[in-house]
Amino acid sequence: MRQNELRPPIGAKHKKKRVGRGNGSGYGTYSGRGCKGQKARSGGGVRLGFEGGQLPLIKRLPRKRGFTNIFKTVYTIVNIGKLDIFPAGSEVTPEKLLQAGLIKSLDQPTKILGDGDIQNPLLVKAHKFSSIAERKIVAAGGKAESI
Repeated sequence: MRQNELRPPIGAKHKKKRVGRGNGSGYGTYSGRGCKGQKARSGGGVRLGFEGGQLPLIKRLPRKRGFTNIFKTVYTIVNIGKLDIFPAGSEVTPEKLLQAGLIKSLDQPTKILGDGDIQNPLLVKAHKFSSIAERKIVAAGGKAESI
C-alpha cells in the first residue's frame, strides 16, 4: 500500500447538504425550513430560555438561580478518628498525612473534622480545624496548631 492509495472507509465522508438548489434536490422551495415564521427567516430564532415573553422558568424558580463562587477555598478533609494511626506524642502535619495515605495531595489546604474519637495525645498541625475536632484533640491531651 502506498500513500496515494489511502482512502477513508466507505461511509466516513458525507456530501455537504446544498439547500435551495431546486426541487429535484429534495431541499428546494422552503429549503428545509418549513413555512413562514421567525424560524424560517435568516438570522431568525430566539435565544436560549426565551418563552415568547412569558416569565421564563429560570426566573420563576429562584432556587435554581445563583452563581458559583470562583474564589471558594476547597479543603482536603481528614476526620479525627483516622489520626489514631499515629503514635502518642507525635507531630501530625499535612506531609505526614500524605505519607500515611490519609490525603491524596498537598495542593489543597487541610482541614481536620471531628468525626470519630482520638485516644493518643498528638500535636496536630493543619490549615483549619472544626471546633469539635479542636476540643477532642485538647481533651486527649494533644495540641491543635493552625499553619
